[in-house]
Amino acid sequence: MCGRFTLAVKVHDLGPAFGIVGAIPPCPDPELELPRFNIAPTQPVLIVKQTQDGLRSASWARWGLIPGGAKDPRVGARMINARAETVFEQPAFRSAVRTRRCLVPTDGFFEWRKVGKEKQPFHVRAPGQALYAMAGIWSTWKDPTGAKIETCSILTTEPNAKLATLHDRMPVILPPEQYTLWLDPAEEDPAVLARLLVAAPEDALDLVAVSKAVNSVKNLGPECLEPAAEDDPPEPKPQLGFGFK
Repeated sequence: MCGRFTLAVKVHDLGPAFGIVGAIPPCPDPELELPRFNIAPTQPVLIVKQTQDGLRSASWARWGLIPGGAKDPRVGARMINARAETVFEQPAFRSAVRTRRCLVPTDGFFEWRKVGKEKQPFHVRAPGQALYAMAGIWSTWKDPTGAKIETCSILTTEPNAKLATLHDRMPVILPPEQYTLWLDPAEEDPAVLARLLVAAPEDALDLVAVSKAVNSVKNLGPECLEPAAEDDPPEPKPQLGFGFK
């Protein structure tokens, strides 16, 4: 399972975009401070939650949800995504999706199209590379020493027709008018929440072929968003790639 996304902005851009109240804490890994051009599983990602007083706060969570009863934290690497169709029934996710939901801010995610033996990456972004929110869930795992680790997973759904040219899944993207409902821990009705877990409209996202630098998690700079080389096909054709599951 694989997934990558970006948050190639400064910290001060996030508060107004997502209604965050208060300071955004520094990333626990100083080498992964914003802007981020190649976010990979098990790395810390920024999430937005609703506090007990109804305000929104930002924190960092390890990407890959570790269920509370897990003995080995490595299980989280297999839980970076939760399928919208089964998230309310899956033992690993059903508690979190009812009461511990979050936004995962991004300005684009990556998907790949296989061409022969090569994989061409595409950056899936909003027009103008505007910020948007992926639907997430979070949990707190306690290790044998008692230390707590906050973890998260991104929800996925069936793709719209445009994204289906790259992959058979896509992250759930929430419009701003749905943030409040998704974040409200008092709302636990699966029928109400499930109505939010649908594919974004085709015109909400652009597919931009980018440099193969993103193929390596070691590449962390803006070269990951450089335009694809001229000999790379710019338009995707219908077939499966890899990315969000």
